[in-house]
Amino acid sequence: MTAAADATEAAELLAAVPASRRVALVDPRFVGHVHALRLGLTDPRFAAASIPGALTAQPEARPALLRALRRVVTAVGAGSPVAPPGARPVTEERTVPGRLAVALEAEGTPVQRPELGSLTASVPRAPEERSTALAAVAAVDDEAVRLRSAVKAHDGFFTTYFISPYSRYIARWCARRGFTPNQVTTASLITALIAAGSAATGTRGGYVAAGVLLLLSFVLDCTDGQLARYSLQYSTMGAWLDATFDRAKEYAYYAGLALGAARGGDDVWVLALGAMVLQACRHVVDFSFNEANHDAVSNTSPTAALSDKLDSVGWTVWLRRMIVLPIGERWAMIAVLTAVTTPRIVFYALLVGCALAACYTTAGRLLRSLTRKAQRTDRAARALYDLADSGPLAQAAAAALRRPGGGFTAPVLAFAGALVMVAAALFAPYGGWLTVGVAAVYAVLSGMAVSRPLKGALDWLVPPVFRAAEYCTVLVLAARSDVPHAVPAAFGLVSAVAYHHYDTVYRIRGATGAPPQWLVRTVGGHEGRTLVVAVLAAVLIHGSGFTTALTALAAAVALVVLVESIRFWVSSSAPAVHDEGELA
Repeated sequence: MTAAADATEAAELLAAVPASRRVALVDPRFVGHVHALRLGLTDPRFAAASIPGALTAQPEARPALLRALRRVVTAVGAGSPVAPPGARPVTEERTVPGRLAVALEAEGTPVQRPELGSLTASVPRAPEERSTALAAVAAVDDEAVRLRSAVKAHDGFFTTYFISPYSRYIARWCARRGFTPNQVTTASLITALIAAGSAATGTRGGYVAAGVLLLLSFVLDCTDGQLARYSLQYSTMGAWLDATFDRAKEYAYYAGLALGAARGGDDVWVLALGAMVLQACRHVVDFSFNEANHDAVSNTSPTAALSDKLDSVGWTVWLRRMIVLPIGERWAMIAVLTAVTTPRIVFYALLVGCALAACYTTAGRLLRSLTRKAQRTDRAARALYDLADSGPLAQAAAAALRRPGGGFTAPVLAFAGALVMVAAALFAPYGGWLTVGVAAVYAVLSGMAVSRPLKGALDWLVPPVFRAAEYCTVLVLAARSDVPHAVPAAFGLVSAVAYHHYDTVYRIRGATGAPPQWLVRTVGGHEGRTLVVAVLAAVLIHGSGFTTALTALAAAVALVVLVESIRFWVSSSAPAVHDEGELA
């Protein structure tokens, strides 16, 4: 920390700081809570941020800060306003940091002004003002505020009332001992994998231990986000790790339950894969709908208005959050049922609960989409196209055959292709080439569906329909094959593909763009993989060849997408973000 006598000296000192470092300016008269300064000066998500009496700039905003500081020096010396006429008025303009914030915004550099709530941050000018500010600081325990703000603002009932009351203190304990959110996230993953291994023993003791460890893993899963908010350690990689590890933990636990059931003579692999398919499709519905409406210019939906009205009635908020079976409620149900029942009952409960939740959320989103008047943007259309994961076959079909005009042609074509594909997998003679022919038709229809920008009211349905078609085709063909271990191999394939789709989602949400086209082409796109599995089922009818082929395909997809994903996230220069996460 270096003191400057005036703004001119401050400019000289800032210019001497290496360009790769973050800088902050604090008025020497500042009076406020320490956590107010943390919120204003240490949050890595924003290029520039300000609270009364303090301003910070990341390396990318440093040049703009120096220009603004020179303008402030000139303006103050000439007695003229810092901001040009017509600029947005800002109350905090009488300190150098406040004037700089105005100058930065006037130049076009966004300045984040965090909500301080009951925290104090001020620059008193008179002794009585300073006494008042000091009394305000003494009246509020900023550590208590810091602990409360560590908890996610909107969360599920189980998490809010059964986990967060004590997990926030675990987060503080971790912060004081130097643990990072990513380390806690990794500990949560390891705990869940041990839980899956315990379930795989197939013993009652193993199931009880698995349930306890799964709940412990969820406590750690809540703790990592609370630690990030408590210590303001946000990162793009952290959000990605948290989200992808959640899926890896849950699906690994499904596999552990299936292995444990098999040890007891009960084959539930179809149920395990079905639960994974249903949960993955639920998530892509969430992601696709949110991306389609991420930057919609208006929302006049009566359904949305009704939802806002219901939010004013406390008990309806919790009921609606519980109906969607969010991760807290879902994992608690899985843990308890694992400990006291059988894997088959666990999967039955999961399938019924997730199916009801999917119907509830999808119906509400359909109503919102049909009744709202909003203009979809090019960005939203591009995100939906990237989420569709169309490979070379669909791209070729899109180039040759444009879909007819009309607001609903894209989802209609997607539904038609998915319906005939899954129907062929279910009802066509197994091992025949009819399924292969239908897979080729599916590739053409799916290409036509994305041949025009996805800006229709229901075009957000296209990616989840493609996910359901691909995953269900793999599930049905593996289940019908009667080849030993084909369904577990299909579980591995869907896991690898689902990882690729989740990776795509979090790249888009982190504003880093979709995976490169070479990766999508290499792994075939959804229609290419569907066709390959159909061909394998037709060619490898006898023996264990189908299982071997599915295993090899799963390994190849996993290798390519994991290597590229890890390379990208480790080397990514994306701005730090913290994703509050979807409830599901």
